Amino acid sequence: MTIEEFKNNKKTTYLADEFIRLETEEKSVTEMLAADPSMEEIAKEELTSLIAQKENIWKQMEEILTVEKQEEEFPNEIIMEVRAGVGGEEAALFAEVLAKMYAGYAGVKGWSFNIIDESRNDIGGYKEASFEIKGLGVYKELRYETGVHRIQRIPETEKNGRVHTSTASVAVLPIRKKSTVEIKPSDLLIEFSRAGGKGGQNVNKVETAVRIVHKPTGLEVRCVAERSQSRNKEKAMMILTAKLEQQKAESDAIQFAKERKDQIGTADRSEKIRTYNILQDRITDHRVKQSWYNIEKILNGENVGEIIKYVGENIGKPTDGKDDDEE
Repeated sequence: MTIEEFKNNKKTTYLADEFIRLETEEKSVTEMLAADPSMEEIAKEELTSLIAQKENIWKQMEEILTVEKQEEEFPNEIIMEVRAGVGGEEAALFAEVLAKMYAGYAGVKGWSFNIIDESRNDIGGYKEASFEIKGLGVYKELRYETGVHRIQRIPETEKNGRVHTSTASVAVLPIRKKSTVEIKPSDLLIEFSRAGGKGGQNVNKVETAVRIVHKPTGLEVRCVAERSQSRNKEKAMMILTAKLEQQKAESDAIQFAKERKDQIGTADRSEKIRTYNILQDRITDHRVKQSWYNIEKILNGENVGEIIKYVGENIGKPTDGKDDDEE
């Protein structure tokens, strides 16, 4: 890193200016020593102090940019999307179960968990929903939750006791401070409407809900979380940017990856990653071929951290484990 890099970063500008001031002072003392050797003892003591101060400031600047780089790679804010898959009403109920699991885990971790938008079916499950989660390490921990989750259970409405299998997909979108995608205003279709509550009633008489469509890609986002139209628009644009970033990352991974294993962690939403077997009280992650028990505590968010941690540490590694729920 160079002093110019530090000067051009808002977080280190003031330290860079102080470093330059110390350099100037060091040069002045050196010149004084050359002109008057009798000042050697005083000058050497001053130079030692100046050099130590410069080294300390340089170290501080490096640490600040290192943390900034880590935050850019693993931001502390994400959008999580949960969507019902195969299985009709059961799939929608399962999608809501997953959302509650992550909300519970967010509570355990001390993260904030807020609804951005939700669409429910007639019995209250999620057809689809999106949430904003903020907190230290949130993307680093949850990035491998992306994919298709599968549940096997006997629905309450099942009269013959048959086991039903349904799915829901999860997508984790990091919110980065620096965007690599360009969004032209002419490419956007922006609509405003009233925010609706459960049962279709209006919870706001002002048109605060925002829907944005990115015409070139067809991507669509909605936000009803905020009470003001401008804040919902701002948040919707943030989500759209994150989706475009993710789309670009997936495209790049497919283009440049030589083997399937190179694409691990690139948000492959079509990959079945985990099965929740209610009858056997077992959850199996197919990527690491490992199973966990006590589903109740996992689904309320208490123990799901064990799975998240294990997957994060072992995904992509060779495994000899038995995948009990894999077909």
